[in-house]
Amino acid sequence: MKLCITGGGTGGHLMVAEALAKSAIKNGDEVIFIGSQKGQDRKYFENSSLFSAVYFLSTSGVVDKKGLKKLSSLFNIFKAFLRAREILKNHQVEATYSVGGFSSAPASFASLSSSIPLFIHEQNAVTGRLNSLLKRFSKSFISAYDKSSKIKGYPVNDIFFQTQRVRSELKTIIFLGGSHGAKVINDLALSVAQDLKDRGIKIIHQVGESDYERVEKEYKKLGIDVELYSFTKELASLIAQSDLAVSRAGASTLWELTSNGVPTFYIPYPYAAGDHQYHNAQFIVENSLGWCYREKEDLKINLLNILNEPLQEKSASLIKYATKDVADKMIKDVKNYNQL
Repeated sequence: MKLCITGGGTGGHLMVAEALAKSAIKNGDEVIFIGSQKGQDRKYFENSSLFSAVYFLSTSGVVDKKGLKKLSSLFNIFKAFLRAREILKNHQVEATYSVGGFSSAPASFASLSSSIPLFIHEQNAVTGRLNSLLKRFSKSFISAYDKSSKIKGYPVNDIFFQTQRVRSELKTIIFLGGSHGAKVINDLALSVAQDLKDRGIKIIHQVGESDYERVEKEYKKLGIDVELYSFTKELASLIAQSDLAVSRAGASTLWELTSNGVPTFYIPYPYAAGDHQYHNAQFIVENSLGWCYREKEDLKINLLNILNEPLQEKSASLIKYATKDVADKMIKDVKNYNQL
């Protein structure tokens, strides 16, 4: 099968694209990628060996634009749509999988206009506008939050399943500030550092490159010994060592923590489109799997209260919610349709 994977803009979308590509290649399929020159698409896949070809078209988001800028974005998408039609034809693509984001628009519309089956993965609890528009035309619409989804779960790297364990005692806490740094999480970590030290709880903190120097100086002032990272490729290993996490609620991170069995204190990014991080985390809260608080709430008091709560039941329940081999199932779904 010749498959096109399209979408991106953020790391979350691109991690799903990577998981699908690996699964397809494992099954002997040829995969190309169509993304955007903007966002993180090029950073992730420009030199990737996963794809037989990669294309980065000139597109940008439309929702956040007004007036002439919106018209300009729509015109760029139209030009990219025409280019995507050529690419799909040249590679004789048999199916397209969209992982969402503005990067997916040209190839998704090009596929529909060329009678190429379109499959969609929605990573968030709130369906994006483009996916909402395209859902009715897709052959499958997969979402970990949608009860009607034929495939349950979220594509997560196998390492999070291989190292999963039930947490029964709080020995280590990890603060995930993200690659760009989340100041509210970094400040929360500093505010509770002394309390954690007094309790004998080890701190792992991924602070983000932009805030690293400030946070490092503050820990030194406090005299707190902490395992501090600006950025690391060993995040899966650090998560596996941790018994409790404090994190934003982006879909990929949320499901990685869930799959590994880490109870998590979520602080959603307040400016995410459609407030999707809050709704992602509410799925966890409503199923009694973790906690979620807004930035304006008293984060320090709420986190300190959680330190006294038992972890074992939540951790075990998280593991039950995690589903292995989701990417494999998504690719199998495509192949089954194409064989009809």
